[in-house]
Amino acid sequence: MTGAGAVAEARIRIDDRLDGSASDDLAVEVRDGLTKSPLKELPPKLFYDAYGSDLFEQITQLPEYYPTRCERSILNRRAPEIVAASGAEELIELGSGSASKTRALLFAMAGADALRRYVPVDVSAAPVERCAEELCETYPGLEVHGLIGDFQHDLVHLPGGERRLFAFLGGTIGNFFPVDRVEFLADLRELMGPGDRLLLGTDLVKDVRVLEAAYDDSAGVTAEFNRNVLRVINRELGAGFRIDRFDHRAFYDERESWIEMRLRSLDDVVVPVPGAGIEVPLEAGEEIRTEISTKFTAARVEHELGEAGLRLKRFWTDDAGMFGLSLSAPAG
Repeated sequence: MTGAGAVAEARIRIDDRLDGSASDDLAVEVRDGLTKSPLKELPPKLFYDAYGSDLFEQITQLPEYYPTRCERSILNRRAPEIVAASGAEELIELGSGSASKTRALLFAMAGADALRRYVPVDVSAAPVERCAEELCETYPGLEVHGLIGDFQHDLVHLPGGERRLFAFLGGTIGNFFPVDRVEFLADLRELMGPGDRLLLGTDLVKDVRVLEAAYDDSAGVTAEFNRNVLRVINRELGAGFRIDRFDHRAFYDERESWIEMRLRSLDDVVVPVPGAGIEVPLEAGEEIRTEISTKFTAARVEHELGEAGLRLKRFWTDDAGMFGLSLSAPAG
């Protein structure tokens, strides 16, 4: 490569920390989840193979699905304010994909002459490599240090730095159960220096009808997305799930303040999952939980950040108060 492309490439480093044990980890998670009682579970990360990721992109454009639009509206309007309040010179994005969510932040950082390095973290190398080349050509002098790995296990491999802004967007934190959520945030806090900040995206409590419609759209795209966990297990672990014999369910649990997505078996069936070494008995009407998505208030965000050793500094919402972005700093 010559010219500008070669210069950009010289500023890119990609560390792959996936050790080849992903299939073993998957087998353990699937076996543990599908042998639980009384409610079987599957991890939501199974949604996101290439087909599932494409389906999710479609979901983000559906009229019922507000979170992506609302979060992007906050970022587009508040990015210079967020950058100024954070004092950041480096952006670390957890679950970065193609960096589509953080373009406004990168632009604002560059405009403030404060953009030194971008650290995308994702399990898929291809989008990280593509966006690294594009961003280095867009922003002269920018370094991109990609980390290919699971943000729940591999963040210890992040490059050291100062004045870093950790961005965990999309409301993904709501997919953790409460204890796991605080534990994850506490682990993240341990990685942060005194000058680092966390930008956290959280979906907010609202009318139940709006919430349930966002996870059960009229076009059936979310239903197809939900059933994709079974396709992944069939492919990766040789399972025998009949995809068309499972109905999609999404409902709001008001006591827990979260949406649950489930798959309901239409048959009495025993499903072999040879890659996990199990057979899964299901009765007609029995359900498998595939995701929770917690909905927050600003007070709850502040409380949980505090439990993890973080201090809330700023909180922004979109005009309708549908979605929130919080900026926090290490406490003490």
